[in-house]
Amino acid sequence: MAGKQKFIFVTGGVLSGVGKGITAASIGAVLQAKGVSVSIQKCDPYLNVDAGLLNPAEHGECFVTIDGAETDLDLGHYERFLDLELTQKNATLSGRLLQNLIADERAGKFGGKTVQLVPHLTGAIQDAIQLAADGSDVHIVEIGGTVGDYEGLSFVEAIREFAGRVGRENCLYVHVVYVPFIGTSKEFKTKPAQNALNDLRGFGIVPDCVVVRTDTPAPENVAGKISQFSGVREDAVILLSNAPTVFQVPLLIAASGINDVLTRFTGNDKKPDLGKWEKIVAAQSADHDKTVTIGLVAKYMDNEDTYISVLEALKAAGWQEGVGVTIKWINAETATDEDFATVDALLVPGGFGERGIPGKIAAATYALEHNKPYLGLCLGLQVAVIAAARRAGLTDAHSTEFDPNTPNNVVYIMEGQQGKESTGGTLRLGNYEAKLHEGSKAAAAYGATDVVERHRHRYEVNQSFVHDIEKGGLVISGTSPDGKLVEFIEAPNNPYFVATQAHPELKSRPNRPHPLFVGLVRAANNKN
Repeated sequence: MAGKQKFIFVTGGVLSGVGKGITAASIGAVLQAKGVSVSIQKCDPYLNVDAGLLNPAEHGECFVTIDGAETDLDLGHYERFLDLELTQKNATLSGRLLQNLIADERAGKFGGKTVQLVPHLTGAIQDAIQLAADGSDVHIVEIGGTVGDYEGLSFVEAIREFAGRVGRENCLYVHVVYVPFIGTSKEFKTKPAQNALNDLRGFGIVPDCVVVRTDTPAPENVAGKISQFSGVREDAVILLSNAPTVFQVPLLIAASGINDVLTRFTGNDKKPDLGKWEKIVAAQSADHDKTVTIGLVAKYMDNEDTYISVLEALKAAGWQEGVGVTIKWINAETATDEDFATVDALLVPGGFGERGIPGKIAAATYALEHNKPYLGLCLGLQVAVIAAARRAGLTDAHSTEFDPNTPNNVVYIMEGQQGKESTGGTLRLGNYEAKLHEGSKAAAAYGATDVVERHRHRYEVNQSFVHDIEKGGLVISGTSPDGKLVEFIEAPNNPYFVATQAHPELKSRPNRPHPLFVGLVRAANNKN
């Protein structure tokens, strides 16, 4: 794309969780479909340094980048939609920026000047944006939270000032608002959206485009009303009601006035090639002759976002295999063999903490004893090792994470991790290589013996107990290149019992599902 680099800023109003992340990712997908090189970034006003210590029940999963950044789940949306591998620079939290500013002040780098939110923090935000934008034609920045939040004011001011750095003509401001439907009066109420737009204008930003989110399709006069009160041209006010699948949103955006806005902004008038998204939506909406039920043995039962990458990876595997996938949530704290018997396969995802561990060990035990297909992710590998060791006669086998005094610590803390158990950014994080054993189920699934997966863990398998683990029905099928760390295990006598210390769900894509998830769905289908 000729000309200067462009920047798109996506903000939100009325309430959080309105769909800024999906909107930002979908805009990026449409631009990519027009042949534009895109980069993307999430700016979160939280005072946390990263997302590693945030409660997943409240904030959803912690997504891990290839270089080990612990980030907001929106980066997972970005990677799945844009098929990019993101890094530390694509996630910016005010806590880290403030930490760096204070460190610079203590080191005397400000030469005695007063350190202030403006211009120092706002300048640091702008620097972070330009760093993340390097190498792309268009850089998309999502500002977390809701405009008007106290902690977000510096970010709103920073993106307002940013137009002065690069030129207003190179900045596109997209505001996502929510319009509720009031059942008693049978009408859509635009007043909250008008107020949200007033808030943004009050901070000096007049948006170029307004995305109106509604639960059900809204009449066109809603767009006209918002245009009238916001000053945004009506063809740049886009009504986006809830879609059957988030992967339909790029198609909706491409068919809306946003595509015209993007064409004027970038100067790229190519018709977007949306074949990829049409295929994904068609696969997701297809009728299936067969459906498999996967039991997700989890402890966070009230927030699907906690396991969003796992769910998306399972769905994508089903689309590829041409079978429906029903996910049955099994509460790890109350799970019984009867629960495990009702599903075609079991999946134990990653996690931390003692709650629900007996149920997860029981799931692995059931899979070993009943030849039930099983996929273990991170903690799912560790509970499988515990289950195997107990089956071999070590009835008190455990992980030191849950029982520090166990004499049979088949899972123990990694070297150099002692004393860091409750600290952030200290786990084994990001991409690591693994060597798979020739002839293993894992190698067959990947079609390779050299693989790279992302990690987020502090504990590992104690290879002093390999004999007991093997006696209990498992074999090690992959290790770190030096052989010191167990990366994969499997049950030779089970049609598909595979577990990894990594988080393969983070690399799955809607049009290119991860092979371990494909293997699980295929095995579950064969059980039918």
